[in-house]
Amino acid sequence: MARYSPAVISIVFGLGTAVCFASSSLFSSRAVRMIGPWSVAAWTMLIGLLLSLPFVVLAGIPEDLGDHVGWMLLAGAGNVTGLVLAAAAFRVGKVGVATPILATEGAVAAVAAAILGESIAPIVALLLMAIVLGIVISATAPDPEPLPHERPVLTVVLSSAGALAFGLSLYATGTISDDLPIAWVLLPARVVGVVALAIPLLILGRLLLTRRALPLVGAMGVLEVVGFVLFAIGAQYQVAVTSVMASQFAPIAALLAYFIFREKLGRLQITGVAILVVSVTALTLVS
Repeated sequence: MARYSPAVISIVFGLGTAVCFASSSLFSSRAVRMIGPWSVAAWTMLIGLLLSLPFVVLAGIPEDLGDHVGWMLLAGAGNVTGLVLAAAAFRVGKVGVATPILATEGAVAAVAAAILGESIAPIVALLLMAIVLGIVISATAPDPEPLPHERPVLTVVLSSAGALAFGLSLYATGTISDDLPIAWVLLPARVVGVVALAIPLLILGRLLLTRRALPLVGAMGVLEVVGFVLFAIGAQYQVAVTSVMASQFAPIAALLAYFIFREKLGRLQITGVAILVVSVTALTLVS
């Protein structure tokens, strides 16, 4: 890769991340209607754990692992909670509305950083207000072609809660990512997902899986891991460029949902989504 500039490498890997997360969102939106959000998250994390374990073994146990247990637990719990809430949002609403809100996880991480002592520049505060405006517009805008049993306000509430959970996970992940191998950064969410979701659901007889849902959750498990690895590689060259490209999973998912599922948004909904996408992109650049 030496013959390519760092920016080009970051663009490629950031775009790969966006495609992975957008595809995972689409698969989640279909699988959740077959087996529910809890089982979707449980199977995704279980498959991701099986995929990650060989790399964890190869990486060995970090010497300072004990110093990061708290942050690892927060990273894992936040990621799994966000995945459940995102799946629940896809169950009652459109991908094009939910994904731009979920993409505000970076803004949540910025707020978390401020609360924990880092300052927020005026431009960042302005962009955070723009993000809130985009969310409000998305929640209140009329839908010209609603889905059967669609609940747009609940979609926004669940997506916002999911973004909050993902954002806290993102902040915790950023705290440990400089000190731990990628495999160990991937591990917490998958372990929490299996221990807190998959095993209890299995014991209760509520870990659902159908033949149609199997390839969807299987693909999600792989895409979540691959997407994170691609992001980590791109971020080694230029973090800002990789982050901006990765945040574009929201419009990519919305476009794919339009062409594949025929999910159409109204003009005001598109306005809200556009405000979110532009604000998140700008926030990523200035952070």
